Formats: sequence, C-alpha cells, structure tokens
Amino acid sequence: MERVVVFGRGGSGKSTLCRRLGDLSGLPVLELDKVYWNQNLDVLSPEEWVQRQLNITEAELWIIDGDLGPLDVREPRLARADTVILMDTPLVTCVWRAVRRSRQRMDFWVWVFQWGYKYRPAIIRDVQKIVPAVNLVKLTNRREVDRWLANHVPNR
Repeated sequence: MERVVVFGRGGSGKSTLCRRLGDLSGLPVLELDKVYWNQNLDVLSPEEWVQRQLNITEAELWIIDGDLGPLDVREPRLARADTVILMDTPLVTCVWRAVRRSRQRMDFWVWVFQWGYKYRPAIIRDVQKIVPAVNLVKLTNRREVDRWLANHVPNR
C-alpha cells in the first residue's frame, strides 16, 4: 500500500481515516479540498483539475483524501492508486457529523444526499473501469475502520 485514494460523502470519516492511516503507515496525506478550493470557493475547469491531480500523483507515496462529487474528475488519481477505500458510512451519521462540524453550502447538502445513489455507483464503475485489479476496500463504520487498520496497515 503506497498510493491510496479515499472516497466518501461529506461526514463519512474520510479525513479521520486518512490521518490515522498516515500516522500508522508513514504515508503523506493530501486533502483534495486544500488542492481544489481557493478562499472564494471558485470552481476549477475539468482540465485544470486534471492537471493539478497529475502533478500531485507524480509522487511515489501518498494518501489522497477527498471526493468532490459532481466537480470531480477521478481518473488521474485512480490510475496511480494501488488501494481505493470507499467510506460508505450511513447517511444519518454523515449528516449528524456534518451539522456538528460547520455550516455548509446548499451544493454540499445536495451532494451528501445524492451520494449513495448517484456518486457511489459512479465511483465503483470508475474503479472497475480504470483500475480493475486495485485493492478496493469498503468501510461502513468506525469498528470496521479500526479492524481494517489493525489488520492491513503495516507500520513503516
């Protein structure tokens, strides 16, 4: 495990998992939100987003935390990944965490509510098409995350 991509709706636990995985594995963690968004929350063109991803995935070791829903172009990071983690946390848990965390824009909430029936299937299709042999891990709660980290992450 050297190049890991983590997907999931807002509030699913992506960032927490990535921090823990980075601490245990020694791999550097990159948050897509910090690469994609500026202070004005301007939307990048798909071409510019692809180029930014190509730049960050040139490194040999990384964990990339993030799912940009309708704005995402996943292929550049999937093409280099050896592990894909799908945080498939229940909607009610994600909503609760997101509400507690901060105020969000309406487009965020639309994405959160649509993720399970619109974006999750698209992510799985992309993984199967772009990197069919990749290690795809689906985690739905903290207990599964803890068990997976304990059993599959070697300390570096």
